[in-house]
Amino acid sequence: VSEYFFYNEFGVRYNFIAVDYLIYTNEVIGNILESYPIIPLFSAIIGITLGLTWWVFKNTKEELKALPNLMKKGILIVSYVTAFGISLFVLPKFNSASPDAFQREIAANGLVKFYDAFTNKVLDFDTFYPTLPQKDAVKEELGRLQANNISRMITAEGPEIKKNVVLISIESMSAEFMSAYGNKDKITPFLDSLAQQSLMFTNTYATGNRTVRGLEALTLCIPPTAGESIVKREDNKNKFTTGSVFKSKGYQVKYLYGGYSYFDNMKDFFGGNGYEIVDRDYFKPSEITFANVWGVSDEDMAKKAIETMNRDSKTGKPFFHHWMTVSNHRPFTYPDGRIDIPGTAKSRNGGVKYTDYSIKKFFEMAKKQDWYANTVFVIVSDHCASSAGKTELPLHNYRIPALIFAPDFIKPQKFAPLISQIDVMPTLFGLLNFSYQTQFIGQDVFSKNYVPRAYIATYQDLGYIKDEYLTIISPTKNIKQYQIRQKPAEISPEFNIFYNENFIKENRNQALINETISTYQATSYWVKEKKFDK
Repeated sequence: VSEYFFYNEFGVRYNFIAVDYLIYTNEVIGNILESYPIIPLFSAIIGITLGLTWWVFKNTKEELKALPNLMKKGILIVSYVTAFGISLFVLPKFNSASPDAFQREIAANGLVKFYDAFTNKVLDFDTFYPTLPQKDAVKEELGRLQANNISRMITAEGPEIKKNVVLISIESMSAEFMSAYGNKDKITPFLDSLAQQSLMFTNTYATGNRTVRGLEALTLCIPPTAGESIVKREDNKNKFTTGSVFKSKGYQVKYLYGGYSYFDNMKDFFGGNGYEIVDRDYFKPSEITFANVWGVSDEDMAKKAIETMNRDSKTGKPFFHHWMTVSNHRPFTYPDGRIDIPGTAKSRNGGVKYTDYSIKKFFEMAKKQDWYANTVFVIVSDHCASSAGKTELPLHNYRIPALIFAPDFIKPQKFAPLISQIDVMPTLFGLLNFSYQTQFIGQDVFSKNYVPRAYIATYQDLGYIKDEYLTIISPTKNIKQYQIRQKPAEISPEFNIFYNENFIKENRNQALINETISTYQATSYWVKEKKFDK
């Protein structure tokens, strides 16, 4: 029963998320209790179990009075061992026979997948993935960065611009929720209007399908690596981050989160990288008008953010605040009377629309503050609402909105070339004319050397989008490549998120395969060698 709901949420059988959530029992159990009809489900399960138990007992109690003889026992044992042995060879073939990800997951065994995830949370790239000679992989990736070393100097052409920066990473905000991408439900009216006044990156892809991947991409600005996000690893401190760039420029740096930041190891990661943290522990009871298991409502967090920014603005130093929203998350509950979808509906559309409402309230309050005119706002999703599809990495489930808004500073325009989530902050630094020593792989998309590409991944499948190809490398040194073509749509091509992913059996683009391997191999090598440490 639990597998059904897990599959409905994530599109896969039990994986490392199920293992991971065992650690955070308060949030996860609370989320389950608030999201699903637990009492009816458990009552039904117990009722069916008792009924079956009684039926089996009633129909076997006479037979159990006479134990089987040695021959019958032998036949039963041999039959069982034979069936078990056959299953060891037959069942794996069902799992890998189909190119359809849905069919493979349905054919899989939940307990086996759970055990596999439990023992493989961190995957060694050289052991599990196709590789190139190490020197060649590093050289090729450095060539794309046009550098001799991962640590290199970025030199701006104009004078440095010291503006406050507010980065809002929105929980589970798929691009397809916005009207520009064809949504007809009008659930993001404020973000739709803000997009018209912003620098809008229309073709942005998230690196992963979990919040920690989005935080990793926006903070470390590197491609995803196999296994768990760096945010969750032990060696996650003293890294070169967006926060460290701001700190080198004299900024105050904070991470704002409406829940308890111990969740998903955020407190350890951001605290260990020089961010001050403002989370639920900083709220007085009187400041909380609504909360669920994930944290205070985005509306309450918006008020706390304004209070924090007002305080920091009085110090005379610029500030960088990274705010992670929480309300657009199952169980999708929020205070009534704010939007036209009641919180009791517990619907995804309601969660999206309430988050949009809360961001609108934040901007209404921000406009009244002295620091507003000297502030740049970056609004980007952490990941999409779903990652399930017929292929390992369905493109439309990684497409996210990304905006940079700053009245009288950033000219409203639409940037259509392909970009990655890891490029958002380096692009902002370029707009601010920051000169700095960088260790990012993310790039300023307005630089003359930028070549469009994007990284998308699960914790096992590592994908690379470039030149209308999607190349995927996976454990057991597996390589797949797809030709991608936009599906016909009524909207403009720059906003059409749906693609046909046609599997290439022969005549694959070997240059892009090598590029995919080298970019992920070099990143994994640099992580292992601590080249991303500050």
